[in-house]
Amino acid sequence: MDVPVSKRTLMHATHDGSGQNGEEFTHLRYTAVTCKAQEFNQEKYTLRAKNFGRKIRIAIVITMYNENDKLFCRTFRGVMKNIAFLCSGECAFWDRDSWKEIVVVIVADGRAKIHPSVLTVWGVQGLFMEGIEKSSVNGKQVLAHMFEFSTQLSIDKNLRIQENVCDDSDHLSLVPCQTILLIKSKNAKKINSHRWFFELCKVLSPEMCVLLDVGTKPRKRSLFHLSEAFRTNGKVGGACGEIVAQLGRYGTKLFNPLVAVQNFEYKISNVLDKPLESVFGYISVLPGAFSAYRYEAILGQPLEKYFKGDHSEGAPEQVSNINRAEDRILCFEVVMKADKNWILKYVKSAVAETDVPRTLDELIAQRRRWLNGSFFAAIHATLNMSRIFKSRHTMFRKWMLVVVFVYNVVNLLFTWCGLGHFYLAFYFLFDVSQSAGCTSTGSSTVDPFYPSGQAVFTFLNDSYILAIVIIFVLSLGNRPQANPLLYTAISAIFAIIMFFILFISIWTIRASLQAYYAQNSLVPTGFWAYATSDSSFRDIVLSVMVTYGLYLLSSTIHLQLGHILICGIPYLLMTPTFTNILNVYAFCNLHDISWGTKGDNTVSAAPAVVTQRSEGGQNVAVVEIPFEAEDVDEQWMGMYEKLNQESKGLESRKEVTKIDPKTKQDDFYKNFRTKVLLCWVITNYMIIFVFTNDDIVNAMFPNRSSGTNLNPYFTFLLWSVTLLSCIKFTFSAVYLIGWHVDGLRQGGKRNIAAKFIKKTDSGGSF
Repeated sequence: MDVPVSKRTLMHATHDGSGQNGEEFTHLRYTAVTCKAQEFNQEKYTLRAKNFGRKIRIAIVITMYNENDKLFCRTFRGVMKNIAFLCSGECAFWDRDSWKEIVVVIVADGRAKIHPSVLTVWGVQGLFMEGIEKSSVNGKQVLAHMFEFSTQLSIDKNLRIQENVCDDSDHLSLVPCQTILLIKSKNAKKINSHRWFFELCKVLSPEMCVLLDVGTKPRKRSLFHLSEAFRTNGKVGGACGEIVAQLGRYGTKLFNPLVAVQNFEYKISNVLDKPLESVFGYISVLPGAFSAYRYEAILGQPLEKYFKGDHSEGAPEQVSNINRAEDRILCFEVVMKADKNWILKYVKSAVAETDVPRTLDELIAQRRRWLNGSFFAAIHATLNMSRIFKSRHTMFRKWMLVVVFVYNVVNLLFTWCGLGHFYLAFYFLFDVSQSAGCTSTGSSTVDPFYPSGQAVFTFLNDSYILAIVIIFVLSLGNRPQANPLLYTAISAIFAIIMFFILFISIWTIRASLQAYYAQNSLVPTGFWAYATSDSSFRDIVLSVMVTYGLYLLSSTIHLQLGHILICGIPYLLMTPTFTNILNVYAFCNLHDISWGTKGDNTVSAAPAVVTQRSEGGQNVAVVEIPFEAEDVDEQWMGMYEKLNQESKGLESRKEVTKIDPKTKQDDFYKNFRTKVLLCWVITNYMIIFVFTNDDIVNAMFPNRSSGTNLNPYFTFLLWSVTLLSCIKFTFSAVYLIGWHVDGLRQGGKRNIAAKFIKKTDSGGSF
């Protein structure tokens, strides 16, 4: 039904509803959806944009749960700015009326979960109206409430209405935003929200689908840059931009070390990891918070695999953690699609800001799903790598993809052994510092704690092991929100240990340099020969310098040095927290397949009890008794006969314990968790046991030089990290060159005005 909206929504509007299809500005359309998401198209539901005969080029989904109005306004206003920029006349193949080719779908996961302040925002924008929702239609329960309206009101993060002008700084004029608000009756998790969106896409038939989370704000040119990636390369099946942490005004949020560390993580990923994968054509994950797909590329098997993670319609008994990494599975399936040659691309000029966790317990809960999902999705991709040869990629591309899969396998192995590797780095560095083998000046020069070096190491080592034990105890059956202070204390202990590791590393480098200059002139003649011949200097100093030097150089060529200078030290100090606490909690909670939100709680339909006041003034409960008085004896006799039957067969009776399906499923998940956790712990323990035992190491490396004081496995770890860094840097530079070449092909800028490019009939198609 179409309901008139307040005339105030049209104040200062560019479209007053007087023209053709004017009801989209004056009337809110409400549809009570009584079918499941996958039946939406079959039940012949229709949408306004389809009725108007509009060709949809971009469909954008904003998924939300219980976020507040400020987060929603931040995201929705960012989307409206992007649409206004596309229609500003400054973008090739877009014009003033291109807003008709874009539909924004807001999916709220559960009517009871919506923040009340968000309903107010929707009401002001004309997207929602109290009192018109229906619970059932002709006896059928309503599963979703759908509202359609083309809003012309933009509300900023300070909850102020911005009419007509979308961006004061760039003088962007506001354009209408075709919006579909779909409110699910019950919470069914984010993956189900995406199912609803893609079912709507079957009606809309868009060329490009953009996924956004509430709280993520795309910068105003981001949609244009993503759309250009699809338009200029017909093989691009999916793309993502750069996600950056919101740092607050003047970067004030960086005073929180957790925010600083996550900012460093995001930057390094955008500088090294994403460019490398983009060169090969396969990005392991296009973030669900900000990514885009060509609709044609995800139809069929990719979406079928994607929605295996949606168990809202009745979960199978055995479900792997793979399905919780639905975004990674979708990326894999797009590239592996049979008889197709889709690739995935990183678009560094498309930027979106996201709000990162600010407390350790929130971060642990978030990374639990990320780590588990990515780990098992990586295993899935590795085991199904051979499917690449069934695609239509060129042979060169196929082998490039094989190379990137092998690279991911190596990273997977390092992730699996990360707990043991970090402890070994701690152990070996202290072992080196206490050895006088690398210098002739004595242990007092090499060991900064001489003669108490062993006591310091013992104390730190015992503290390390105790912290690990406490993490395991906390992680098995406890929510991080229940013990935030204890987790923070453990993180502080690891930060102190990391400080000593850094101190020992610097001291070892200093001792090595002192040893060299004590035997040579101050002029560094022959220094390179010394650096490459002395094992301690070569393996520790050179490998570390190359690794961090490449981080610095790659950030420099990408013109992003701020995170290195400001966030580098917090990142180093928090490294053991990310390696130990996050990984232990994730592996200890493999059985938890939740998405971080809870479903609606329902009350069983038991008979009601009504109380009445008696003549004596007492409250008396009026209860409906299911039996007449004369039937009580008959019922008792029936029970008595049944008891006699059971008594006669008591000796031969076998007790059968019945386990309800939910308990059985929980047991399966916990069993699975126990097996994987044991394998993980045993693997890391064996690595530590083997390579900290001198007898075993000497037996494994009989030709080991007697003059060296470095463990061979430590040398392997140092240079492995250095090699991986070199690979990342190389392909990051290759990506950057290609990105600049593409920019030159487009005229030297990536936001070229449409007035310089003549629009053709086919030019605007993706």
